[in-house]
Amino acid sequence: MKIGGLDIGTTGCKLTVFDEKGALLDKAYRDYPVTRNSKGHTVDAAVILKGVLEVISEIAAKYHDLRGIGVTSFGESFVMTDDEGVPLAPVMLYTDPRGRKEREQLEDKLGSFHMAEISGLHPHEMYSLPKLMWIREHQPDVFKKAKHVFLIEDFIVFSLTKVAQIDYSMATRTLAFDVRSLSWSDEIFDTAGVDKSLFSKPVPTGTPAGYVTSDVARETGISKDTLIVSISQDQVSAAVGAGVFSPDRAVDGAGTVECLTPVYDSLPDMKPMYDGNYAVVPYVIPGSYVCYAFSYTGGALIQWCVDNLAKKEKELAREQGIAVNAYLENEYRSKRGSDDIPSGLLVLPHFAGAATPYMDTGSRGVIVGLTTDSSAADIYRGCMEGVVYEMVLNSRHLRPSGVRYSSIAATGGGARSRVWMQMKADMLDMPITALETVDAGTVGSAMLTGVALGLFKDLDAAATEMVIPTDTYEPRKAMHEAYMEIYERYAGLYEAVRPLM
Repeated sequence: MKIGGLDIGTTGCKLTVFDEKGALLDKAYRDYPVTRNSKGHTVDAAVILKGVLEVISEIAAKYHDLRGIGVTSFGESFVMTDDEGVPLAPVMLYTDPRGRKEREQLEDKLGSFHMAEISGLHPHEMYSLPKLMWIREHQPDVFKKAKHVFLIEDFIVFSLTKVAQIDYSMATRTLAFDVRSLSWSDEIFDTAGVDKSLFSKPVPTGTPAGYVTSDVARETGISKDTLIVSISQDQVSAAVGAGVFSPDRAVDGAGTVECLTPVYDSLPDMKPMYDGNYAVVPYVIPGSYVCYAFSYTGGALIQWCVDNLAKKEKELAREQGIAVNAYLENEYRSKRGSDDIPSGLLVLPHFAGAATPYMDTGSRGVIVGLTTDSSAADIYRGCMEGVVYEMVLNSRHLRPSGVRYSSIAATGGGARSRVWMQMKADMLDMPITALETVDAGTVGSAMLTGVALGLFKDLDAAATEMVIPTDTYEPRKAMHEAYMEIYERYAGLYEAVRPLM
């Protein structure tokens, strides 16, 4: 028996397949276009579904005993459909600017903090409900035709099974879900003037939806006995895939976006969460929650540095048969005589705007301290430091909320850099363990699917098989103190330069 984890992103979808013991076997991927212009930021839900059916077909052709697929996806963006689930309009992405006026209307009527107490979210136009209100105002014909409002996770689940259910973590991204009662908020929906029956039934993360329809089985070649499972928003699935289930541990997702995900064993104090723009999200362990502390540019900033400032180094690295990242780290070590000497630069990693705790799309990237001696390797190192300083800043902002993690599990491509992992351990002053898997989201999805199918007794048993640690990096007191001296200057950088942008 095989199990699959389907991860749907904004620009592509991936289905990863594992055997009954959780060993990775194969994967299939399809990308799709995103439209960004002055009118908005959108993606075509029908094209997403086409990509999903194609990756299922590719895997089904190779693995005839695939018996379960867990579905996880990006959040906020919604699909308005007819009775049969046929999309009626393009999907607005979370970056789409529409919905600001409608969000302000909600805040005026309910109060911003009161909305946060209900929904677990600091109100923002990125979430589904304000954008849905915008459509009602500006595209009334589309709104009147809608029989379903799906987020991407439950749109795909419905398309595969004809069952309309959405997991708690994804429902939270609408701004209309009550994170205490774990149900849709009548107060918020009534104030918005939106019928909550348009939305799917909220269910716990990892709830089976049912088997694929005969039409899907015929179109993809997958067995009609394949169970589809509603998993979660991608970051929750990544936390599961990292084997983090208790408050003493957090997840560092070192991907394109840098995301720190701690666990709370009860609802955290909402005031510091609200002040820091942190989301409070129901987790897979009943009664527990997670939050997302993130920077829009984690690995993306490192890639920017490589692509724009290290073109010569790319060529030299290719000649030596090594990755350009390793080449730049070697260059820095050779120039400084050690990996353990800070760059002397302060890099504000807001190259795509500021995420938590600021949520300031107008902020921009800054590099302070350049000299004529600064090389691409120095700036590369400074960018790595800036990403981690931003996580230190977020960690300090989270302290009043009751967060208490003392170790970190690291996933994503950045977890392969020994220099970066040691830097994180030193700056955050706690051990950090790199995991073998780069893509913890699909692992988490497959783990929950395996539990739903009875292949694993519970998530702990699944983690024993599927979460594989590699190296643990211990913090070093002297380096922590050296970094913290620099951090005190970094902590004031945003306020110092923001008025100039």
